[in-house]
Amino acid sequence: MRRDFLKLCGLAGLGVAAPIGFESLGLAASPDSGYEGPFYVVFNAAGGWDTTCLMDPKGINEMNRLYKEGDILTQGAHKFAPTAPHIQGGMSNEDFFKEFGGELLTINGLDYSVNNHAPGARYMATGKLDSLAFPTFAALVAACNGPSCPIAFLTFGNYSNTGNLVAMSRVPYLQSLQKVANADYVEGNLRSPYHEAFVTDRIERALKDQTDARISDQLLPRVERAQSMLYAAQLNSKALQRVTPYILRTQPKERMSQQADIALASFKAGVCVSANLSIGQFDSHANNDRDQMKLIPEFLAGIAYLMRRAEELQIRDKLVVVIQSEMGRTPTYNAGNGKDHWSIGSIMFMGKGIKGNRVLGATDEKQFGVPLNPATLACDKDKGIRLRPEHIHTALRDYAGIATHAMSKQFPLVVPDNEKLQGLWG
Repeated sequence: MRRDFLKLCGLAGLGVAAPIGFESLGLAASPDSGYEGPFYVVFNAAGGWDTTCLMDPKGINEMNRLYKEGDILTQGAHKFAPTAPHIQGGMSNEDFFKEFGGELLTINGLDYSVNNHAPGARYMATGKLDSLAFPTFAALVAACNGPSCPIAFLTFGNYSNTGNLVAMSRVPYLQSLQKVANADYVEGNLRSPYHEAFVTDRIERALKDQTDARISDQLLPRVERAQSMLYAAQLNSKALQRVTPYILRTQPKERMSQQADIALASFKAGVCVSANLSIGQFDSHANNDRDQMKLIPEFLAGIAYLMRRAEELQIRDKLVVVIQSEMGRTPTYNAGNGKDHWSIGSIMFMGKGIKGNRVLGATDEKQFGVPLNPATLACDKDKGIRLRPEHIHTALRDYAGIATHAMSKQFPLVVPDNEKLQGLWG
């Protein structure tokens, strides 16, 4: 039965967090307890979003053909492009900033340093451009905060390296989550258990007694690992059953909402710390306005869905949300009415302890980043720095309370003290 459970996890693309040695078994999650937050969600607009169509509007020099300078809208401290007349579905900028502007911290003028997809995605995910070994922030915070969670780090695509610190879990559909959560039942159907309850209890007691008896045995590494994984599968199977009450019977059609439901059910059940959500096709080399006006509203609608559903599950106040892309789009259109790769962009945040209704950083009239003073967070061409992903990730590690964690120290971000962002979260 446990072998079937592990096999099912593999078929579903689910990595199971299992202790490597018996000395680690005491860290395994109890079936009756779970991780209680905070929960971290990273939204990725894969392919490179056009920030002039969202949070960094430009209505001059034909940098955007959807609106003029006088059409730019504001909500509190936020300036944004007017998109309501141009969308066919999803959520307009007007509605998004009206609902969430008070919680949003926007940073403009972020220097990606490169304009290629792979290194850009890696840089934004990890804060490290010149290494393939660094874990993403989502993976790192999961490893630090929830090492015993069955699916501590959940990912739906984009750059997802774990640094070998935590298992990378993929659950593509709610039906897959149902099957994994109820691995002791045929096809996840609670009315069709593989064994009667008393048989399952006896199996669990036997596994526990067997494990306790062999802790002091000298075992070959392969045998030790196999027995450790078997016992971890027993505990994780129990823990994953807590997900069942939060799995919706009907799945939304929108792809980002589908991802959000899987992540939120896992958060609520206490079996997950972080989730990497992603939709692609933002790489609008042709027909930029058409493509961005299809994808940005879908992207924003997915964020709104997650926040509203989290409110229903009573975990909204435990969410930390990062909204990003690996690059921006050029300030000029090409011959195909598209926009090419641009190494300057933006990032947004929401969450407990993050002061909203704020916009930091800027781009100039040619869409180049304006230097930012790390001490005052004001634009400062003379004393400012070029704000890069490592500055953001250093601040994120501080915010999450993992900057001094042993796992973070394995992957240091070298940012001089005089470049660290002071009071970024408000």
